[in-house]
Amino acid sequence: MSVFLLSQKIEFPSPHFAEEDGLLAVGGCLSEERLLLAYRMGIFPWFSEGDPVLWWSPDPRLALYPQELRVSKSLQKVIRKKQFHLTMDTAFTRVINACASSRTQNNEGTWLTEYMIESYIKLHESGFAHSVEAWYKGELAGGLYGVSLGRCFFGESMFTRLSNASKVAFVALVHFLEKMSFDLIDCQITTRHMVRFGAKEVPRAMFLKQVEDSLQSSTKKGKWSFD
Repeated sequence: MSVFLLSQKIEFPSPHFAEEDGLLAVGGCLSEERLLLAYRMGIFPWFSEGDPVLWWSPDPRLALYPQELRVSKSLQKVIRKKQFHLTMDTAFTRVINACASSRTQNNEGTWLTEYMIESYIKLHESGFAHSVEAWYKGELAGGLYGVSLGRCFFGESMFTRLSNASKVAFVALVHFLEKMSFDLIDCQITTRHMVRFGAKEVPRAMFLKQVEDSLQSSTKKGKWSFD
């Protein structure tokens, strides 16, 4: 296998050519056209400040099917208390910046460079990227964001400033997507956090076929709302 060097032309090699760790290609830009093509092909960008743009398509892929969501009893209790006020697409810029800053503050490093943030804000303005916000006493306590195409939601990142805030936001998003007949949520890389919610590893070939089928449906663009 080889890592491909992208040109200015908006195209990608087949994800099946990715390296064992999932790395597929290097270079290119984060234009709206290229990003949307990447997601349609099961590819996503992930790189650090100072690095060239890196494009990935891991095998296996972690996916959550909305109807298979698992919520722990302790989290169910938190949700029933309704301590968080939940909104969608009301503070996208604040959410994505908080995702970046929370990782930096925890010395975890972040792929959310200024270039990435600017690019996803543009996707949001075009109606493809969405955020969920959890508010506590008027303050942003947690949230998440991702990209929607067809009946797929491609999760990108989440943050929390108050215990359980991002978890409550995520559960609300999954229920929303289930009501909208979405097929799957792409969780990208396996984490114990997402596995606890019911996400599971699927072979890349299966994941790509599921995405292809889901993209036959129209995309729910524009501002989303729980109302």
